[in-house]
Amino acid sequence: MHPVPSLTTFLLFAFATFLLTASPGPGVLYVMARSVAQGRAAGFASMFGIEAGEVVWIAAAATGVAALLSASTAALVFLRWGGAAYLVFLGVQRWRHAEAPAAPARAALGRIFGQGFITQLLNPKVAVFFVAFLPQFLNPHDSIAPQVAALGAVYIVIAVAVDASYVIAATAISRRFPRSRVAQKRTGRAAAATYVALGAAAAATGLETP
Repeated sequence: MHPVPSLTTFLLFAFATFLLTASPGPGVLYVMARSVAQGRAAGFASMFGIEAGEVVWIAAAATGVAALLSASTAALVFLRWGGAAYLVFLGVQRWRHAEAPAAPARAALGRIFGQGFITQLLNPKVAVFFVAFLPQFLNPHDSIAPQVAALGAVYIVIAVAVDASYVIAATAISRRFPRSRVAQKRTGRAAAATYVALGAAAAATGLETP
């Protein structure tokens, strides 16, 4: 028996990971919003926070916590509603900062990292991926932890590459926009509205949970 997944499993998992990480969601939005608002350093701080949250999910999958969550409807509902509430909270905060009469203070990198960590920890899309989708790539007859560690390493490498691309692209685009207060206000409103919309979508998913 081989505790490490086969090459075919690696390739299929890598493709699924790319689709997940590249598609718009709370993590991608957070990274892009921070990159546009405060530049590349803030973008990378948010990215590392996002990846830290994903490492927690990988560890949970390796230790069996994800399996326990998948067996608990209440836990999954909590994750969906918790993620939805946090996204709405970030949206409200972002809107308030955009509406402030003076230019908003730049957030500390530690705070940006922490918000990214919580965003991804409560991200319903990531929760479903590690709770319901990742186990499909595991061989139940072999040791689970080495398989999860190997696939988790693939996940993190792809996620870092994708998120770093978003950071670089967002900062490059932001430099083309005027730095006027009006432009910053509109950008803040757009980010806030997107946060709230994602939170509402997550809540709607939670309502459909049996």
